[in-house]
Amino acid sequence: MFSSPWFETRRDTALRPDGSTGNYDHVISTGSVTVVAVDEAGFVAVTRQWIYTHEGVQWRLPAGRIEPADQDAETAARRELQEEAGLSARTWQPLGVINCADSFTNHRDHAFFATGLTQGTPNLDPGESDLEIRRIPFDQALSLVVQGEMPHAGSSYALLMARTLGLG
Repeated sequence: MFSSPWFETRRDTALRPDGSTGNYDHVISTGSVTVVAVDEAGFVAVTRQWIYTHEGVQWRLPAGRIEPADQDAETAARRELQEEAGLSARTWQPLGVINCADSFTNHRDHAFFATGLTQGTPNLDPGESDLEIRRIPFDQALSLVVQGEMPHAGSSYALLMARTLGLG
């Protein structure tokens, strides 16, 4: 129905659980990545920026789209962490994948835990010119999730998984 470099919309004829068929409109996405980047002191890299679709400024972890040129989700995560925070990491651990909006899209966010950080220079897109990067204690990042100040699904999932796995 519609296609752009970011996503496409489709109308499929779907077989329902009761055996009948009907139209199913949905969005197809390449997916995204989110990174819990933790330094030696236990501080997490967080971003704060204007999110157009939510009409406001939000806290989130470094995150972004899996580009067609990315070899895999980890490649995208490495690229996004460098672009947004100027960070590279020595150690990477997958935290899992979360479905972001079932029934509406196939969009999945791949979460990673990154340590052994080295600071470089961010490489922001024009739409990210307002992006602020900060490092805050892990527990403070979790508090942002609990208080509803970090509503990004991938960020919430990644932080909760890191804590559950005993990483943060």
